[in-house]
Amino acid sequence: MSYAVKNLNEGDRELIAFRIGDQEFCVNIMSVREIRGWTPATAMPHSPGYMLGVINLRGAVLPIIDLAARLGMKPADPTARHVIIVAQVRRKVVGLLVDAVSDILTVTDETVQPTPEISSELERQFARGILAIDKRMICLIELEALFPETESEAA
Repeated sequence: MSYAVKNLNEGDRELIAFRIGDQEFCVNIMSVREIRGWTPATAMPHSPGYMLGVINLRGAVLPIIDLAARLGMKPADPTARHVIIVAQVRRKVVGLLVDAVSDILTVTDETVQPTPEISSELERQFARGILAIDKRMICLIELEALFPETESEAA
């Protein structure tokens, strides 16, 4: 899957939007290294419940995170239709299992609305805002907040 790179105006940023269940989320495109099809993961003993296991990515061991489970949603039951977003989180590279990648969005800071005050503590922890685009509500998540330094070292 390849996308053309556009020239961005000052203050614009690009986000990758993806689906988990019937909800949409997005992350900064600069964190994304590649998008690939689902590959069954080898389970690792004593790993967190949201970690599906590891796969071999061109000779490197890549931990696969069930992003639905990490976000407190119903854990995924991976199929050939799922995709893995390979992302850089601090100094680590992780694979994020999602249902599908839906869009590449170009937004400005003004497009991102604050997370509602009634959100759960977990949501406020990782959500950096909400995008209301074309009758869609897309939650902007911060990967570094989902994987605190101590947890990413463990994975």
